Amino acid sequence: MSLFSYDTIKKVLFKCDPESAHALAGFGFSILEKCPIIRKITSKCFTYEDAILSQELFGTLFKNPIGLGAGFDKNAQYIKAIQTLGFGYTEIGTITPKPQSGNAKPRLFRLIKERSLQNAMGFNNDGMDVIAKRVAKYDNFAFPIGVNIGKNKVTPEDKALSDYEILLKNLSTFGHYVVINISSPNTPGLRDLQNEAFVTQLFTTAKKITQKPILLKIAPDMSEEDALTLCKLALDAGGSGIVATNTTIDYTLSDEAKDFGGISGKLLKEKSRAIFKAVGKEFYDKTLLISVGGIDNAKEAYERIKDGASLVQIYTAFIFKGPYLCKNINTELAELLKADGYTNISQAVGAHWKK
Repeated sequence: MSLFSYDTIKKVLFKCDPESAHALAGFGFSILEKCPIIRKITSKCFTYEDAILSQELFGTLFKNPIGLGAGFDKNAQYIKAIQTLGFGYTEIGTITPKPQSGNAKPRLFRLIKERSLQNAMGFNNDGMDVIAKRVAKYDNFAFPIGVNIGKNKVTPEDKALSDYEILLKNLSTFGHYVVINISSPNTPGLRDLQNEAFVTQLFTTAKKITQKPILLKIAPDMSEEDALTLCKLALDAGGSGIVATNTTIDYTLSDEAKDFGGISGKLLKEKSRAIFKAVGKEFYDKTLLISVGGIDNAKEAYERIKDGASLVQIYTAFIFKGPYLCKNINTELAELLKADGYTNISQAVGAHWKK
């Protein structure tokens, strides 16, 4: 095992508490962000490109379907660095109108045996104004960027719509798409907004504010029937896609789980896959779908694609498996597509449902 292998680095990082380890990783990313020479070297090591993986979505080119999920680069500080690690796109946030420090610590926990994480971060971020200035620098950047938005903790439920309106007015000019987050379990009352009246009103309002693609991110803990109803309402009101799913509050999945926060990673895989399969069957040919939750290898990514995902996202698997993960997934994914006779990944989207 090399001194500089990820297994060695992970042993060091995992000796720290999870949030301190994240800060250390962020420090490394900040160096990478500021140094073009290192980024060039990193890109050669960790990037795999093949035309079979590329798609034009939201009016821009996605060189591969693997994105870094929201929560890692909350404050739009590492976008260039993330690109060099083989990702096809990134999603910043969740961003709130006002800065907020998030929930009390400790609020991030490793479930190492299950290769999972449990977080109760609570949308800690620098706020809309600061982040808008940062992301504005990437206005003509070819690397696709999603912008994930949510309400402030102190905003009461009956005022939540105004938070999303403010965010859309100030942030929807940036990036390539916007994700409405009303499915995090870490802001009190947020999941209560996953109701028919609010979703309809929210997306109707959003389409009056911006022509940017607006996607709804849903939780994995609702019934398939409720998930499909919610998705249909968002799409009928002008939504451009669905992200499924957020973290789960099913604490029976691990004996080591806390009784708060959301679980991501391997433990989430089955719940996320089940909800996405239902969403994919219903909507794969009607809108753009992004699958996230427990994806850690090419075969799993390919199954989600054949279930209807044009794009997938990873986060927890990146923490556990390291910087070669995207390259490994994309290399094998290209091979799987070719073995099935496809010439482009778009042909495989929804393959399980095509007659």
